[in-house]
Amino acid sequence: MGVTILTDLGMEILIPICAVVGIAFSLFQWYLVSKVTVGTDKPHSSGDDKNGYAESLIEEEEGINDHNVVQKCAEIQNAISEGATSFLFTMYQYVGVFMVAFAILIFVFLGSVEGFSTKDQPCTYDSTKTCKPALATAVFSTVSFMLGAVTSVVSGFLGMKIATYANARTTLEARKGVGKAFIVAFRSGAVMGFLLAANGLLVLFITILLFKMYYGDDWEGLFEAITGYGLGGSSMALFGRVGGGIYTKAADVGADLVGKVERNIPEDDPRNPAVIADNVGDNVGDIAGMGSDLFGSYAESSCAALVVASISSFGVNHELTAMLYPLLISSVGILVCLLTTLFATDFFEVKAVKEIEPALKKQLIISTALMTIGIAFVSWIALPSTFTIFNFGVQKEVKNWQLFLCVGVGLWAGLIIGFVTEYYTSNAYSPVQDVADSCRTGAATNVIFGLALGYKSVIIPIFAIAISIFVSFSFAAMYGIAVAALGMLSTIATGLAIDAYGPISDNAGGIAEMAGMSHRIRERTDALDAAGNTTAAIGKGFAIGSAALVSLALFGAFVSRAAISTVDVLTPKVFIGLLVGAMLPYWFSAMTMKSVGSAALKMVEEVRRQFNTIPGLMEGTAKPDYATCVKISTDASIKEMIPPGALVMLTPLIVGILFGVETLSGVLAGSLVSGVQIAISASNTGGAWDNAKKYIEAGASEHARTLGPKGSDAHKAAVIGDTVGDPLKDTSGPSLNILIKLMAVESLVFAPFFATHGGLLFKLF
Repeated sequence: MGVTILTDLGMEILIPICAVVGIAFSLFQWYLVSKVTVGTDKPHSSGDDKNGYAESLIEEEEGINDHNVVQKCAEIQNAISEGATSFLFTMYQYVGVFMVAFAILIFVFLGSVEGFSTKDQPCTYDSTKTCKPALATAVFSTVSFMLGAVTSVVSGFLGMKIATYANARTTLEARKGVGKAFIVAFRSGAVMGFLLAANGLLVLFITILLFKMYYGDDWEGLFEAITGYGLGGSSMALFGRVGGGIYTKAADVGADLVGKVERNIPEDDPRNPAVIADNVGDNVGDIAGMGSDLFGSYAESSCAALVVASISSFGVNHELTAMLYPLLISSVGILVCLLTTLFATDFFEVKAVKEIEPALKKQLIISTALMTIGIAFVSWIALPSTFTIFNFGVQKEVKNWQLFLCVGVGLWAGLIIGFVTEYYTSNAYSPVQDVADSCRTGAATNVIFGLALGYKSVIIPIFAIAISIFVSFSFAAMYGIAVAALGMLSTIATGLAIDAYGPISDNAGGIAEMAGMSHRIRERTDALDAAGNTTAAIGKGFAIGSAALVSLALFGAFVSRAAISTVDVLTPKVFIGLLVGAMLPYWFSAMTMKSVGSAALKMVEEVRRQFNTIPGLMEGTAKPDYATCVKISTDASIKEMIPPGALVMLTPLIVGILFGVETLSGVLAGSLVSGVQIAISASNTGGAWDNAKKYIEAGASEHARTLGPKGSDAHKAAVIGDTVGDPLKDTSGPSLNILIKLMAVESLVFAPFFATHGGLLFKLF
């Protein structure tokens, strides 16, 4: 079809180099963060005034014993780190058992497609050629599933470790000014973002090269086996997101309801027994869960693109450089994000509170603008000028500039979704201010306004997703949609850095309060946290938007692999699937919301019990029993994450085996359509309630001061709204995007089995 400027050898050097540069950059950022000392270590001497290690501290001006404060910070940091580590280890033990069981299931189901035969078979899409046996696909799919799962777990765990390492350091740097604290929190987020993006890319690239040694010219079988990588990544992410989400929100709701509403003590007050569990939760839910989630999206969009490409001219003509175009986009993305990060940490310095949020927003704009140039460059050097893409049985001719537009439209749609999310969840704009204003008349009107805001916030993101689907499909069929999803995720390192920054700042504020630091430092950490809240909502918007495109691309690959020529909504088989699929996100949300509710109930009872039975607790002369609250959260989340996880993992298997591929295609379409809407509205409703509460607490404007101060009736109504929104924005909403992706990728992995042995019920009658 035409030669590419970049040779195969050049591509095989470029991808690993970009990944290694990403890992090296994250380690360098970690080294810079580690120069801030906690505990009794001697500070590193540094002549670098920019990161100011030798400046006078506010604490000294105020005559507070500096050494005691640092010691307290170190103790609190250790408690949070230990709690998070022990929870993740407990969770990974349970998830490990599931992983092994599911790996066996993949091997047995895929191996049985050809009756465990070791003979070469005619290829699925071209029966004139022979391909490797189904047993080989079973073995390699199982291996790639395990690799994806392990990479996902490692990504989440490393992210959590870095966040718990950085939280107290951010608190201590806040004594020197808000700019210093911002840089530590942002660098720590960057460590996670670059480690995850580079690891995901490197493991996938090495896996493809190793599998290629066995598969040789059978690229169809090779990339079908690689889809297991996406399934492994997302199945771990589901448990991380649901388990972590239940943990963090049970503690948060318990701490808020008893501490703020009943006892009228501030957030993160050390007298509150649930305060350590609450801070641990930020790390296991928002950091470990989010890391695994975005890694899963990245792995799946890459797998969806590779599967479609393997049966297009790239795969048929064995053009390796063009074939690995999705990985080249991610490689350039790492370099672009590296440059973007320097804008926040080195080129421009944040000096005042009002500069924090613009600095984070600029990260998104700069990375998107630079990435557009990067995509154009990759499309020019790595793609032939014309080629064909598989489009449901026919080959569609595509030009390289059309593929560039597909990736570009996904990239810019992501930015639009991010900014719309910000408009609806930041208290700088009228939607959240209206919600705050509705608190005047109590919690009921607050809830009504918040729900209305969430539903309304769905409109523009859905149009953005719809336009990107139409444009990318028109140009390059299902491959276009897969690379549009990759476009949205191409700046994943920056997206994750901004996202991880939020929980780190939140923890820093908690540590400042618990260590008894001055109100000036708490004001600084609060300012960092408020900006982090909005950026976390933007991150969720990205995750949901990319999940919609990824699952549609996987759906297209599944339909092609299962040899379905058209999905006809008017046939009863498909229509019943649509109805059931559209219901699943509601069932899943009901399970996760109820889990948070019942865990929070136990937490509220325990916190009340401690306030009522421990003498001197309210006066601050006795210490609360933090460990019991941590145990309640851990036990509840481990127990409660299994039913929602089982619902998502078993649905495609049951539907595929009993009702066949047509009904399953209906279920996938239905869950995608309803899941995206609920996920966006849930995340934005929760984010808006949270920031309406912060708007009243901060009292920064005349309007906010008429609603406050803390403890007023309007503030109590806002706290109730925030508490209702907690499971929406941090448990159900973010988990739904994993539901729609995971069901699609699981269906794709098991497609050969369903196509051969599925639809048992319809065969009987």
